[in-house]
Amino acid sequence: MMTATTAASPKGRRRDGPTRLRPGGARRHRAAGPLFVAPFMVLFLLLFLAPLGYAAYLSLFQERLIGGTAFVGLDNYLQALKDPLLIHGIGRVALFFVIQVPVMLVLALVFALALDSGLLRLARVIRLGIFVPYAVPSVVAALMWGYLYGPDFGPFAQLSRKLDLPVPHFLSDGWMLGSLANIVTWEFVGYNMIILYAALRTIPAELYEAAAMDGAGAWRVAWSIKLPALRPALMLTLLFSVIGSFQLFNEPKLLMSIAPDVISSSYTANLYSYTLAFTGQQLNYAATVSFLLGLVIVIVSYAVLLTANRRRTP
Repeated sequence: MMTATTAASPKGRRRDGPTRLRPGGARRHRAAGPLFVAPFMVLFLLLFLAPLGYAAYLSLFQERLIGGTAFVGLDNYLQALKDPLLIHGIGRVALFFVIQVPVMLVLALVFALALDSGLLRLARVIRLGIFVPYAVPSVVAALMWGYLYGPDFGPFAQLSRKLDLPVPHFLSDGWMLGSLANIVTWEFVGYNMIILYAALRTIPAELYEAAAMDGAGAWRVAWSIKLPALRPALMLTLLFSVIGSFQLFNEPKLLMSIAPDVISSSYTANLYSYTLAFTGQQLNYAATVSFLLGLVIVIVSYAVLLTANRRRTP
């Protein structure tokens, strides 16, 4: 009996209980987390919070001819709320958002569903071709489309003259907002398509198998399985579109040199803030306009999230 017990439980037998860390090892593990996070926190502090705090500080002051810089509190904000140039700029980008974003997201959704269906030939080539415009810098895209829109040497104008058709005025006052929407849509359809397509690839195959056993066709699967699964991804793309639309800057800034009579220095709120800071040297008021624009973006984003949650709640 003693021999059997000794053989069954040798000295080198591994214990089944949890491994305990030594006090020094536990301290090292606790210190590892902050060390990994520290680079991000330093960059976040220096590149985001510090400039934001400095801009908030500037918005509370005003440069005066007599007396220099003076603390004015919220006077700059009260002035900005009554500024017609700022109000018109925000209203213009809001109209741009209403027109451009639905078209862009619908196109991205159609492309994503088509690629996910598996019925397209050369699907990888098509996916890459749709995504490539996003890889083109917005400055290059605006310059390229500005040349295409040109009423004198643009290809659309030349083709219209050869066919004895009226020359399209893409850079006129009535067409400018649609022309800008076309550029932004061309740039970002592929980006949103990739987000939606990646969300489609995460849908479990068991759902498709169950739908096939129930006799559901392709349209029924898309409506009852794919679209409900895409709601979080669609909400993400919508929030990105809210931020991008209200921060519209590169495209109108570059087209302003081609159509200065249509695009003014206050055509969008972001362009207005840039003009105040770097042309008018009104840094304090420019900081105020930037803060109000950020507040508008937060309010619109919250409204979009609140509306989506209410629709989702039965």
